[in-house]
Amino acid sequence: MAVKILLVDDNENNLLSIEVSLDAGKYEFHRATSGRDALRILLKEEDFSLILLDVKMPIMDGYETAELIYQRDKLKHIPIIFITAHDYEEAAIFKGYQAGAVDFIRKPFNPEILRSKVAVFTELYIKNQQLRQQEEKLQVINAELVELNRGLEQRVLERTLELENLNHELQALNLSKDKFLSVISHDLRNPLTALLGSADNLQRDAEKMQPDQIKMFAGIINRTSQKILAQLNELVEWAKNQREKAKFQPEKLHLLQSVNEALELLKVNAAQKEIGLDNNTGEAIYVHADALMLRSILQNLVTNAIKFTPFGGKPVCISAQVSDNMVEICVQDFGVGMSKESSEILLGPTTSASLLGTNQEKGTGLGLMLVKDFVVQHGGRIAIESEPGKGTCFKFTMPTADWLTSHKIVSA
Repeated sequence: MAVKILLVDDNENNLLSIEVSLDAGKYEFHRATSGRDALRILLKEEDFSLILLDVKMPIMDGYETAELIYQRDKLKHIPIIFITAHDYEEAAIFKGYQAGAVDFIRKPFNPEILRSKVAVFTELYIKNQQLRQQEEKLQVINAELVELNRGLEQRVLERTLELENLNHELQALNLSKDKFLSVISHDLRNPLTALLGSADNLQRDAEKMQPDQIKMFAGIINRTSQKILAQLNELVEWAKNQREKAKFQPEKLHLLQSVNEALELLKVNAAQKEIGLDNNTGEAIYVHADALMLRSILQNLVTNAIKFTPFGGKPVCISAQVSDNMVEICVQDFGVGMSKESSEILLGPTTSASLLGTNQEKGTGLGLMLVKDFVVQHGGRIAIESEPGKGTCFKFTMPTADWLTSHKIVSA
């Protein structure tokens, strides 16, 4: 494709002379006989490689025309060579360069010089255009690479999040398994032991027992079995909810009634050690809690209290008091107790069952882990007050029933 050159001169003969001097087959010429004609052409076409501009023209001279051309950003890259028959003095040349000229040719011009200068500047323009095109291509390639890298980073991030979520799910499933085993261990094993004990008594001494005694043991077996069945059904439903990631369901609960229900299955265990269970929580307290979780908390703590209270010892006492929209519930025993160091370890990230009492009274250690988790899910806290030989008080907090009006419980 021929290189486009704009020729501007008010004399048609001069325009023809320039075209004749240059290689017409190599260049594509556009003529303008005034500065205004040149501007009109440049408004329509901008891809000129060179402008040969006469200085002396009526109405608008070459300097003014050059200044107006270079006011447009899209035309600033086109080189202008001034052609002049006069004003070749230093001041005129300086004015021309100020207007944007890249060179001057004096009339009458030498055709060889004209061809040489035009060839240099057109070649330079073509090289600059090629460089500009290459730069634009590089910018496009760079933008594509940036977008590709962004896409890769996004996919890596998404994959990382998927793996993290999967890891969290696996951890949650593993924890749910431990919790489920803990609930079975603490909420069902002890009453089952009592059930088996009553059955053993009947099997061993039924012939020696009076009808009233047999009826009493049969009643214990029936009530305990019904309670265990109901609790097992609730545990199965709880495990299902855990698998489906269902949030726990807090509701308004009468604390005195909830504590009585939790203690019902533990009365036989306490009676076997001749230990009383006192519910001193009062009639006026209502909590906002998940019924199954609250009962599991109470049964775990009371079971431990019974376990570490000596035969015929003082009753295990459950009390409560309200403070700042929270209910503090205390499970107090007067058993073997523990040191301050043991208490701190028990409330740490992991729980060692051997710290709960003597070597003869070890548990699985999962119960207290479950208790801590359930308490935290309710937005509460747990603490231990204990002294070796004098007993232990496990204190935990639950929101009151009207707490929900100003706060929001979030499942852990």
